[in-house]
Amino acid sequence: MSITTRILRIFALCAVPALAHDMWIEPAAFQAQPGRPVSLRLRVGQDLLGDPLPRDPSLIRQFIVEDAAGRRPVPGRAGGDPAGMVLASQPGVMVAGYRSNHSTVEQDVAKFDAYLKEEGLDTLPALRGWKATGSTVAEVFSRCAKSVIAAGTPAADAPADRALGFTLELVAGNNPYSMRPGGEMPVRLTYESKPLAGALVVAINRMNPSAKVSARTDRDGRVRLKLDAGGMWLIKAVHLVPAPAGVKAEWESLWASLTFAIPVNTAISANR
Repeated sequence: MSITTRILRIFALCAVPALAHDMWIEPAAFQAQPGRPVSLRLRVGQDLLGDPLPRDPSLIRQFIVEDAAGRRPVPGRAGGDPAGMVLASQPGVMVAGYRSNHSTVEQDVAKFDAYLKEEGLDTLPALRGWKATGSTVAEVFSRCAKSVIAAGTPAADAPADRALGFTLELVAGNNPYSMRPGGEMPVRLTYESKPLAGALVVAINRMNPSAKVSARTDRDGRVRLKLDAGGMWLIKAVHLVPAPAGVKAEWESLWASLTFAIPVNTAISANR
């Protein structure tokens, strides 16, 4: 594949949220050595097979990391892949977060309907009685991606994930680095910092991406997902609301993702 073709493919994936083009943070190591830097790659694709999303300052609203020492920006070079680098300064859990600016996309009605069904959005009350007025549908969208990374071996009772205040946000209730395959991961989904009920939450494991685990959130925005395998997991959710006034679009979609790894043994992975 030529460089030009690859750039065009990446642009297309970034610009079109339909048909499960997820975006996630993929650290070079989910379990890093304290005192060592960890590079953060941004990926966009499907079923944990993705193309690089190089750092683009025009797309970034927030790119941060938070741990026991506090919150700080993730530094990086424009156009770089990895998109950023963080230091695992002390043992514990740190959470990296990426929040994008809005982008706009227009697609034909059939593709829009397929996307609604695939992402579990076709049951939203906001869509009841709605009919497209033309042959295409305009949509504004943004991404809210997070990754939970262990520095060293966190204590079993160490704080797990934490809320970063993103518009649509997934928060893991357990420390994944204290889990074993087959355990349940409680997850909470919020929209504008309030519980989001009835949303489809999907978990995908890198080793077997076709065996998805999914559930809809309860009235408190919570689900419990049984994660049978170790290794890297992506948890994702999408929410759709009418576009704000003054925006040249009919709908606004928000895409949330959360990545972490469940240890398959007790060894600490070396940063690669």
